[in-house]
Amino acid sequence: MRSYVKNHKNDVLLTVTNLPAGTPVRLAVMDRFDGSVWNLSDSAEASDSSNYRRVGTSIVTDEQGKRFTAKFTVHEGLTDTWLPLAGAASSVRFANQHDADTFYYNSDTDSAIFSSGTRKGMTYTESGIIPTIPSKQEIEKADSARISQPRAEEVPDSASKLATSIAGGQASGGAAAEALTTTLKDSGWFSHGLQGDYPSEAGHGNYRINKLLSGTAMVGDSEQYASAMALMARELGLPSRVVMGFLPKDKDGSISEARTQTVSGHTTTIDFTGNDVTAWVEIKLRGYGWVAFYPTPKETKVPDDNQNLTPPNPQTLVRQPPVPLTDPLRDQAQATGQSSLSGADADDQPTSLFWLRFWRTTRAVALYGSPLWTILMICALIIAGKAVLLARARRHGSPQTRVASGWNAICALAAESGVTVQGTRRDQADDIARQLNASEEILHQLCREADYAAFSGNAVQSEQASRYWVQVDALRATMLHSLPCVRRLQARLSLASVRILAHKRPTKPQAKSFILISRRPSKGKTS
Repeated sequence: MRSYVKNHKNDVLLTVTNLPAGTPVRLAVMDRFDGSVWNLSDSAEASDSSNYRRVGTSIVTDEQGKRFTAKFTVHEGLTDTWLPLAGAASSVRFANQHDADTFYYNSDTDSAIFSSGTRKGMTYTESGIIPTIPSKQEIEKADSARISQPRAEEVPDSASKLATSIAGGQASGGAAAEALTTTLKDSGWFSHGLQGDYPSEAGHGNYRINKLLSGTAMVGDSEQYASAMALMARELGLPSRVVMGFLPKDKDGSISEARTQTVSGHTTTIDFTGNDVTAWVEIKLRGYGWVAFYPTPKETKVPDDNQNLTPPNPQTLVRQPPVPLTDPLRDQAQATGQSSLSGADADDQPTSLFWLRFWRTTRAVALYGSPLWTILMICALIIAGKAVLLARARRHGSPQTRVASGWNAICALAAESGVTVQGTRRDQADDIARQLNASEEILHQLCREADYAAFSGNAVQSEQASRYWVQVDALRATMLHSLPCVRRLQARLSLASVRILAHKRPTKPQAKSFILISRRPSKGKTS
């Protein structure tokens, strides 16, 4: 998403004629969170999200709303396997009939895959229905629907705590969704994190969302806010999914009907740019289906260092029970110097106080004088020392060195976890994926990037190295989480990685050597 904003912010990527003003255009719809990214579900729990099928000229839909027929024209810069569509399609017709052979539609998510990839100049016509949008009052009264969705994995604790404190006491699912949207928009600040913007890291995995909701600055764009709200909604039991597409935005980032222009008195047209690519959230409400929510702050709400950018504190948002009018232990109605005890109990008070102080002192000596504190201090020093080495590897050296050090950090954690990694980086990735049940796809992606940085001879930008380390941190967290508790503690305290991380230059993987022997053919003979 950020690449569209960065590389094509003011470029027209898509033109749509005769689309009702203010209508969003969908690209991808995702309902599975694996700790690193939102993606399509590939499990039986919610197979409808990945249920893309070949369809003919007619598509069955039961949506109710406003009918439309719009023509889409793709421009240079929009190259994707997601086909932009609006509303619920009832038919899609391509100017080039061969394009229909690679068109797949999902009626459950109202989104389409175009496997051959969109290209400059391609046109197609969609007929469909724009669903009726419920009012805010109707949403707040609506209960959430009950459907099966894949469980969100490795959700940061900050999402659960903040969601509960914001909307845990709401009477309906719709009211809870509105409360989450309002709080994120009002409390957060906007930045794409591009050159000249306030610093804001890319990504929407658990590390980035935890940084958004519990870090020092609640700053991001729709990628982070949509992911955060969808996870918070899941923690409240609301069915949620993330949508990426085009919004006809004004300068604040809000949907604007004024973006649509009228031509010849009746034909309308709208040009979508890279800056219009946005992510938002859909919550399924009983009686209304999937309803869109937009939790991103206004794009004109730009932060600076003089503002308070910290996210809301969940403890200050929780409604506490009323305190008692008086504290019985400090009730000033009792006269000073008088005891609430009487008779023989009053005479025993000095002895009771003696033993109370005695046992209190004994517990303090046993606790603070115990050898346990020495062990805990050693453990803390080991963990802190390894954190310093990781921080140095993350920030010091050229971008190529930082990328290679990131791969070394993955291998170092694998070694601490008892995994034997050897050979080329690809061999190392296979070993880690097999023995730690980590994502083979992500490991191979990071492996390729490290090989490219080490062997391509091309320059690597500092921003690329920073993004690489964000993925490394997320993968390391996943690897640790996959270990049993005892083994996880052993990995945290292991010194097996110190030698690797302490090197200023990352160690290169072992390369497999091949010898090519050429034999000159004898005269008059072939070989």
